[in-house]
Amino acid sequence: MEIRHLLVVSVLLSSVLHGDGGITSSYVRSEWPAVDIPLDHHVFKVPKGYNAPQQVHITQGDYDGKAVIISWVTPDEPGSSKVHYGPVQGKYDFVAEGTFSNYTFYKYKSGYTHHCLVSGLEYDTKYYYKIESGESSREFWFVTPPHLHPDASYKFGIIGDLGQTFNSLSTLEHYMRSGAQAVLFLGDLSYADRYQYNDVGVRWDTWGRFVERSTAYQPWLWSAGNHEIDYMPYMGEVTPFKNYLERYTTPYLASKSSDPLWYAVRRASAHIIVLSSYSPFVKYTPQWRWLDEEFKRVDREKTPWLIVLMHTPIYNSNEAHFKEGESMRAAFEEWFVEYRVDVIFAGHVHAYERSYRVSNVRYNVSSGDRFPVPDTSAPVYITVGDGGNQEGLAGRFREPQPDYSAFREASYGHSTLDIKNRTHAIYHWNRNDDGKKVATDEFVLYNQYWGKNIRRRKLKKHYIKSVVVDWIAS
Repeated sequence: MEIRHLLVVSVLLSSVLHGDGGITSSYVRSEWPAVDIPLDHHVFKVPKGYNAPQQVHITQGDYDGKAVIISWVTPDEPGSSKVHYGPVQGKYDFVAEGTFSNYTFYKYKSGYTHHCLVSGLEYDTKYYYKIESGESSREFWFVTPPHLHPDASYKFGIIGDLGQTFNSLSTLEHYMRSGAQAVLFLGDLSYADRYQYNDVGVRWDTWGRFVERSTAYQPWLWSAGNHEIDYMPYMGEVTPFKNYLERYTTPYLASKSSDPLWYAVRRASAHIIVLSSYSPFVKYTPQWRWLDEEFKRVDREKTPWLIVLMHTPIYNSNEAHFKEGESMRAAFEEWFVEYRVDVIFAGHVHAYERSYRVSNVRYNVSSGDRFPVPDTSAPVYITVGDGGNQEGLAGRFREPQPDYSAFREASYGHSTLDIKNRTHAIYHWNRNDDGKKVATDEFVLYNQYWGKNIRRRKLKKHYIKSVVVDWIAS
């Protein structure tokens, strides 16, 4: 084991064995300016050539990982919606054709957004692709996931609340060196809604060019946050998610969803469910009905890792957005426990926090059971809303630290979930420490379905102790 890992483990054990609660990090982040990067910065550079494709991004295009949706914008005229692709660089034996559209937001007129489904791909294969408009063309590549299998290893990155500040750039650059193969994005993309009038659309464009260095080469699985709503009556714009839905599509129909804001995919050994915190979700609504059916479709024999994404955290001990996830907890927590969800990732709070396995399903207003309790069937809840946006960090945690909170820190960063096989995965949260990637919180996550030896253990208040001890022994 590396010395760095031993040091981290030593610190965790010391805190767990001798403390009365979870860990609140004493680290104080020295912020870089929490303002958006200037428009003339090179990270927003427009590609060379008239009407050249820009803001290129890909996402999974089907239920099982054998398709991608490739999206891009041509700023001046529609151009071509075709994607040329193949497994040999410079030799494009296949072609797929998509669609395009444009829209207005206040007096801003968007470019032409193209979405092209590329299907029938082979698993675990590198594909090169080219998109062109007139004499301008650009070339990229992506790698498909391994075939669905309970022991398929795969590494996900987790990013939330990114924005387009210098802190955002630090997060993105650190993530790109992580070796992760796809991003689980937790909502709040561009923060363009912090601008007004035509600048809203402009900042959606700059964000698309900003993240292209990653999004053009690997799938980002999108979920929407409150900053995607873009409800601005003073501008005459009252259609929620208008900018987001025009630019960022999802494979929602493949999972029998009626709305692109909630959907599911299977990838390698993971079944990933994306929920919308800002769409109706109470009983009998479309999202509620869909989730009820989607949980029944989960096959833990084939995809043992069950992961849920949402924007608003259910368990949060920060003063920012405290209890905003309570209504979704009331609606869905019983299902999360019943179906033994492994981990739930959320954003929204601009800090990092991880919970123990706890639930509050016994609470029913009149039961008297008011507090979360240890529950071996419950998920681990992790808030990764620390991408780096201009609103700054949420630095005020509630005191004393609640029993359900295992680790928390107000810093910028990203996470990775490195699935090894059907039984365990290695989780890291990496703090961006003034330009250096620092692994600050890391542990072994045991699978809720296959990790029977872990499920049989009596959960203690400091669950991380058994996790770290097992990690050292291995």
